[in-house]
Amino acid sequence: MAVEQKNVRWLNESEMVAWRSYIVATMRLRQRLHRELAERHDVTLADYEVLVCLSLQPDDRMRMSELASMLGSTKSRLSHQMVRLEAEGIIGRTRDPADKRGVVAELTERGRELLEDAAPTHVEGVREHLIDLLSPEEQQVLGQAFGRVLEHLSEIDGLSRLPSVT
Repeated sequence: MAVEQKNVRWLNESEMVAWRSYIVATMRLRQRLHRELAERHDVTLADYEVLVCLSLQPDDRMRMSELASMLGSTKSRLSHQMVRLEAEGIIGRTRDPADKRGVVAELTERGRELLEDAAPTHVEGVREHLIDLLSPEEQQVLGQAFGRVLEHLSEIDGLSRLPSVT
């Protein structure tokens, strides 16, 4: 069913500048951070994010469904990614002892070493390409604004709790 043109709240010029700046800047920022990690450490940004999420958990492990939610990924997409990471010895997967239907991903020693090696490159990139370009006040506003967006999206997606922001 098509939305009637007269009911659409089209973006005004200021709103369009904000939206397009966000879309293009986040795409290019992710590409830049990915390129830096890939060139220096042979790891993708998506894989690095998996390592970070696992490293923040007790015993470096968490359920795959929770990991997918935290990463904003689908279970299917994450499963394919994890098959590759497991084959490379970066993560391991086991049945959840508390619920045999669930699968737990865990960071291996090799994965921890990769994370520790790549983390300084990633943090330097985040600082250079985003954080250091913003004043402390702008950083706070950005965090509040996207915290609100994350909360809204989590609610409409029916997530019982907000994914941890790392």
